[in-house]
Formats: sequence, C-alpha cells, structure tokens
Amino acid sequence: MAVSAEQWLERIRALPHTGKVKIMNVCGGHERSITMAGLRKVLPDYIELVPGPGCPVCICPEEDVFEAIQLALNEDIILVAFGDMLRVPVNVKKTQARTLEQAKAQGADIRPIASPTEAVSIARANADKAVVFFAAGFETTTAPVAAMLVEGVPDNLSVLLSGRLTWPAVAMLLESGTPGFDALIAPGHVSTIMGPEEWEFVVEEHNIPAAVAGFKPESLLAAMYSTLRQLHEGRYFLDNCYSELVHPGGNKSAQAHLKKAMNVYHANWRGVGVIPDSGYQLDKAYNAQDARKLFPDYADDARKRAGKMPPGCDCAQVVLGKIYPNQCRLFGKACVPRNPIGPCMVSDEGACRIWWAGGMRESA
Repeated sequence: MAVSAEQWLERIRALPHTGKVKIMNVCGGHERSITMAGLRKVLPDYIELVPGPGCPVCICPEEDVFEAIQLALNEDIILVAFGDMLRVPVNVKKTQARTLEQAKAQGADIRPIASPTEAVSIARANADKAVVFFAAGFETTTAPVAAMLVEGVPDNLSVLLSGRLTWPAVAMLLESGTPGFDALIAPGHVSTIMGPEEWEFVVEEHNIPAAVAGFKPESLLAAMYSTLRQLHEGRYFLDNCYSELVHPGGNKSAQAHLKKAMNVYHANWRGVGVIPDSGYQLDKAYNAQDARKLFPDYADDARKRAGKMPPGCDCAQVVLGKIYPNQCRLFGKACVPRNPIGPCMVSDEGACRIWWAGGMRESA
C-alpha cells in the first residue's frame, strides 16, 4: 500500500533530532514542487530545504546568450530556443538588445520551441533558410538534442549548444569544504537518463546521505525521511525514492546518443566559473551541424570575463545554495518576473521565480 504525504510527514516528525539539518534539492522541478506544495511550512523547524544548482537557464553562460543574440541579429537565419531562454538578460548597454526577446522585437527571426522535434519541423518548413537551434539545458534536455543529431537533421539545421551536466556542480560544492548542506535530494529526471549511480559519489566520497526523488510530495517527503533517518542512524547510502521511473543504469539509449554526438569538457557556469567536466560540446563528427563552426565570428571570449551576474544580483549565490532567494539584494525590489534582472527570476526552474510565484515575496 502506498504511503501518503501525510504519513511521510508523521514519520519525519517522529524522528529524533539534535540540531538543524540542511537538505539540498538539486533540481529546479523539485524546488517548484516543494514551494507550491508548501512543504517548508509543514516540516519540523529543524529542517531547512536549500535550493541548489538545478536551473539550466540560470547558469547558461552570458557569452552563449550574447552569441545567440548577435547571431540572430546579424545573420539571415531563424533562431529557435527553449522558451525560457528568450528572456535571459545579458550585461550590455541599454541601447542594445539584452535578451533574445528584445532582439526579436528589433527584427530578428527568433522562435520559442518546446522540443528538438519542433526545431526539425521548422527547418524542414524553411528549407531555403539556415535554422540555428540554441540548445541550453542539463542532461534531460541535452539527451534529446543528441538523439536528434544522431538520427539525422535537415542540412539547414545547426545547433548552438550550451549543455551542462548536473553532478559536477554538486561535486564542486562538496569539494569546497563548505558545501552548505547535510543531505542531498538528487534529481529524478536526470537520474532517469543517467542512472542513480551517478550520485553515489555523494555518499562514498563525502559521507553525506542522498536520495533520488520524483516530483510529487510523497516522493520528496520519502527522500527527506530517508536522508534524515540515515543521519540519525549514522548509516549512509544512496536511496531510490523514484523507482517507478529511475532504474539501475539509467536510459542506455539516451546515454549512447550523448556519447556519440557529444564530448564532455570543462565548462563555464554563469556567475560560478569553470567547473571541470561539466559541459557538453558537439563531437567533431558533427561539425557540419555545429553553429559555432558555421558562424565563428560571433563567439566573444571577452564576454567570459564580463559574464558575471548584473550589478547587485546574487543569483550565483542562490544557485549554489549559499543564500535563499529572498536574501538577494534585488529580490522583489528591482528584480521581479515582469522585469527580471537576474536569470533566477526568469525560468520556472529558477528559485527566485519559484519563490515569487509561491507567494514568498518578502525580502529577508
């Protein structure tokens, strides 16, 4: 018989405790579920839930967004991108387009899409024009991009890739010596693709309990209970609380597509810096579909040095779980969803946007 959310809460409340426990949830989808379900309000006071680096829109490097904007404005192309990316701001003069949305208003042909199949459809419907797919995302969205390439794309379709892996950011936090959390809720969708084993390093190398969770309160509370019980008993392991979709080894077909179409490299994360082995780039076998090879004039290394968060914006600290969204200096003041200053207020997976949408609008 399935255990209800209320029953998991009762089990959590029955656990003994000796002090504050910080549990980091990596996934932006987890943060949205936690906030919208009001879990922070019903959990015991000693438990703190910390949003982590699970928003690909938030950490997409400024130089990649800038490159996409300039490419769309200066070339006779159609640029397509996942919808949230159209509103991510870059640091430029007020007279310049600071988002893809503003570039579209200036005449660039920019179209939001929800999946790689839409990019293929647009390319086929516009065979006489170059179509560039600005593909930003973590493993869950990057794997379908890899599958699209492996299966073959129209000759006029290329990819401007900004793919990232999730686990290296957590590894970086743990290796920093001040991770800021005592237990980890690992992302369910990423584990579905890559396998839960990808998160075993948290337990084996850093002696921190971890559990993979789905997106319903029942699964999230089960994962919280598991890690809290592990802490109480001093017996740490990686628990799978999303077994209906997460299986040992993950999705082998998706992994094969990623391995064939892409290579892993040391990648830049906006506001964070370069994280080893944290990014995907297209394999040289796909140079004909690599927008960076086809349009080399728009990459600007100087943007890497300029690519920090906007002045006063603390998105990087939010992404790393160092502060809560309402502790940002701009949260709810200059930075609101209708006028996002930082990327964490743009996406439905950004902690600042989630907190605002969930009614948590008071500055700390």
